[in-house]
Amino acid sequence: MQDIMEREAKTAPTLDQREGPIARTIEQQTAKLPSDTFLWAALGSIGASLALMLLGQEKKGHFVAQWVPTFLILGVYNKMVKLHGSEGG
Repeated sequence: MQDIMEREAKTAPTLDQREGPIARTIEQQTAKLPSDTFLWAALGSIGASLALMLLGQEKKGHFVAQWVPTFLILGVYNKMVKLHGSEGG
């Protein structure tokens, strides 16, 4: 994976490709969170979903289960921003 990153052309984003102020603010705030926060949120969602299913509330259990991939994707995005910065450079 590192070889691919080293071979990629490193170019700075043009003015029209830069992050907006809202995205930049969100990234700055979420960068303060430990990366495993999102993993724990996903695991908590799995547990809450299981509990709801066992209590017979299947619709709520399915709803909460749908949070899991969202938390995992947010964790990956958070990690990428920490490693590479919001502007990719």
